Amino acid sequence: MNKTELVKAVAAGSGLSLTDAAKAVGAAIEAITKSMQAGEPVVIPGFGSFTVRERAARSGRNPRTGAVITIAARKVTCFRPGKGLDLTGNKTAE
Repeated sequence: MNKTELVKAVAAGSGLSLTDAAKAVGAAIEAITKSMQAGEPVVIPGFGSFTVRERAARSGRNPRTGAVITIAARKVTCFRPGKGLDLTGNKTAE
């Protein structure tokens, strides 16, 4: 699903016009992005959480020359699905 398909699904599910749904989706993405850039986690109950993690600097190899290079430390975005988001279809026995 791309952004256009998401906007159409939001419009169909909420009864909003396509332009209003596009504004709502855009505002939600912008809010999530700003929060992540500030280093704050975004938690959506039933869906999952987005967090920012620090990756330490490490050494690697240039595959063409075989030379050892240093890969700088950086921040990465991680998504952890919530309990309500079961993509595998696996059900646990109760």
